[in-house]
Amino acid sequence: MTEETPEVDELVLAVIKKIMPYGAFLVLPEFKDKEAFLHVSEVAPRWIKNIHEFISEGEKHVVKVYRIDKEKNQIDVSLKRVSTQEKQMKLESVKQKKRAEKLLSLAAEKAKVDASLMQSEIEKDFDDVYTCLEICSVEGVDALKNPKLPKAFKVELVELAKKNIKKSEVSVHGLLSVSCYEPDGIERIKKVLDIEGVEIHYLGAPNYSISVIDENYKSGEKRLTKIINSIVEAGSKNKCEVEFKGIQK
Repeated sequence: MTEETPEVDELVLAVIKKIMPYGAFLVLPEFKDKEAFLHVSEVAPRWIKNIHEFISEGEKHVVKVYRIDKEKNQIDVSLKRVSTQEKQMKLESVKQKKRAEKLLSLAAEKAKVDASLMQSEIEKDFDDVYTCLEICSVEGVDALKNPKLPKAFKVELVELAKKNIKKSEVSVHGLLSVSCYEPDGIERIKKVLDIEGVEIHYLGAPNYSISVIDENYKSGEKRLTKIINSIVEAGSKNKCEVEFKGIQK
């Protein structure tokens, strides 16, 4: 299903429609071709003499929504605020969405049911069709509890999911520094960094890299942030100085 309006900080796919010296107007295919504006100051991290050196009409770009003015019905987006990792993540998400909808359509065709109706019912229980297929590939028909989904469709969808979908995983990395000036400082630091399910590597005093594996970047980022907060709290209790230097893009 096509959503009406993106959210602030959301990564969206955009097509350059019209370029002017002070910016460009874009359309957002994922939101019924709703129009957005890209100011020249949001194209690149440096001063731009000629905007045409960076973008051209008809090009597709991953941009980030940074402001929405509901009264003016204006969506402002940025190109420079999108990291390389975020761009890759969004493009992979778009690819997954297209693949998932194609598999759903194939399952609906085999079961002789309406694909749009099946997608609508699936999205009542799952974030999106691809997530549904990921879960179906592991749990089978039991994952589809919606009584409005015909049995024949469920069987076809699960069969396609098991053949074509593998549960995705991403690694999210962060950097932090940990220092302790107590006589038993090394032991205290080890205690602070003793966290299950997390990879921590020593980079040279006082820096450490920390990473987690998760289903997607967004949930992995939230999980890593939560872990960092617990490390900061543990550091305080053990008289250690902990500084989180950010998630590495």
